[in-house]
Amino acid sequence: MSSAPHPTPEDPFSFPRLAVALDGTGWHPASWREPVSRPRDLFTAPYWLDQVTEAERGLLDFVTIEDGLGPQSSRFLDPDERTDQVRGRLDAVLIASRVAPLTRHIGLVPTVVTTHTEPFHLSKAIATLDYVSTGRAGLRVQVTARPNEAAHFGRRTVRRIDDYPSPAAQEIVTELFEEAADYVEVVRRLWDSWEDDAEIRSAATGRFIDRDRLHYIDFEGRHFSVKGPSITPRPPQGQPLVTALAHDTVPYRLVGRAADVGYITPHDTGEARATVARVRAEQTAAGRAEETLHVFADLVVLLDDDEAGARARRDRLDTLAGEEYTSDALIFAGTAAQLADLLQDFASAGATGFRLRPAVTGHDLPAITRALVPELQRRGAFRTAYEADTLRGLLGLPRPANRYAATTV
Repeated sequence: MSSAPHPTPEDPFSFPRLAVALDGTGWHPASWREPVSRPRDLFTAPYWLDQVTEAERGLLDFVTIEDGLGPQSSRFLDPDERTDQVRGRLDAVLIASRVAPLTRHIGLVPTVVTTHTEPFHLSKAIATLDYVSTGRAGLRVQVTARPNEAAHFGRRTVRRIDDYPSPAAQEIVTELFEEAADYVEVVRRLWDSWEDDAEIRSAATGRFIDRDRLHYIDFEGRHFSVKGPSITPRPPQGQPLVTALAHDTVPYRLVGRAADVGYITPHDTGEARATVARVRAEQTAAGRAEETLHVFADLVVLLDDDEAGARARRDRLDTLAGEEYTSDALIFAGTAAQLADLLQDFASAGATGFRLRPAVTGHDLPAITRALVPELQRRGAFRTAYEADTLRGLLGLPRPANRYAATTV
């Protein structure tokens, strides 16, 4: 497997970025049965703090935290009755807020389901996270077409997708992602609804805010009607990071139109190159060709000292689960050096970063931070120290100007 050209050490942003996706005890459904997994601690703050601080120890750019509006299920659309897999979650935004004051550099990107939640509430939650973390917040946008999750809220029904490739199913998917795009637009406008210097806080003059620097957003769309302004001042980053996972044209369009980072799931270098090109085409179509949009390749990883050991561990986990584990993303089982080769190949195909999904968090997260990261550093392909204090800074993204301040006379 060939290696991509090494970046120049003088440019701190020339190497690919690296994130980790945290999901319970790991992405393999039998991960909770491993001795290192600590399933009894899963719903405690120290458990999550340990995962995030381990990722920060490895100088990773950010972690994402999975979430949902219904119990996990082995079925695409329906709940199951299984009792041999992890079920139940803590709220991802609240986990991020809990660990934020106890970390210093790593970005915190909780998953948010847009389909049944309100952009006004989410905008202030992520703005608050940005304050609590001093500029390290983001969010991962997710939609849901599960009828049982719609039933939790009782305000709308979601038409069932019985045949995914059918025109009717594509219409449902398109509608959900168009709603998500409007959702992100509302959130971004609310973040800008306070100008940066709207707060005066002058006890001497008795003026706390300059009301002329708070703005109605007056958003009117098919899915939302939101007046604004927010109740939370503009976040430290101005615009916290917006990210989304994409598998096909409609979600690629969401990434191209609304995201700072898109996650893709290529299974080889050729597919990576083709998928990056499709995302870039949507970015151009959205009029954002001159903006920085990161494209991260997602991989499930099982890392061990030798390839045979990694493959044997995967087989053992599959046996515990009673079936072979499959994923939307490539499942890699091998050594840190082999994974480094693969990442550099994907980088040569246009991926600007990677989001690694540890199969067993207790095993594979430390393997990422203590084996993969040093291997990449030896190749000159990863940072040796954090070079910025905000998540946007780590990703080489500028702090955006306030859209409403530009129109103030």
